Amino acid sequence: MIKGAHVIIYSKDAEADRKFFRDTLKYPYADAGHGWLIFALPPAEVAVHPTEGEEGSHELYLMCDDVEAFVTQMKAEGFECTKPESQGWGVLTSLTLPGGGKLGVYQPRHASPLDAK
Repeated sequence: MIKGAHVIIYSKDAEADRKFFRDTLKYPYADAGHGWLIFALPPAEVAVHPTEGEEGSHELYLMCDDVEAFVTQMKAEGFECTKPESQGWGVLTSLTLPGGGKLGVYQPRHASPLDAK
C-alpha cells in the first residue's frame, strides 16, 4: 500500500530554497547525502480537479491557520508574499522562494479530511 507522497519542487537555486524550508519554515529533514535535504511535510490532502486536454498539471499549496499572520511573519524574515486574496474556498497568497519560484499558501475555508481526526 501507499505510505506517503514525495513532492519535488524544481528550483533555479535549490540550496537557497532548501535553506528556506530548513531555517525559515523549520521543517524537519533528513540529509539523503551530499546536502540533498528531504523535508517532512505537515499532514496533507489531495484534491482532483477536472481539466481540459490530454494531461493535467500539478500544483502544491501549503496550508496555514492564518494567512495574514503568515504574510507578516515572512515579511519580517525578508520574504515576499502577494497580497492575500479572499476566494470562496479560502484566503490565498503566493510566496516567492529564494530561488525565484512561487509557492501558494492558503488559509482553507473548505471542509477538510484533516479536521475529521
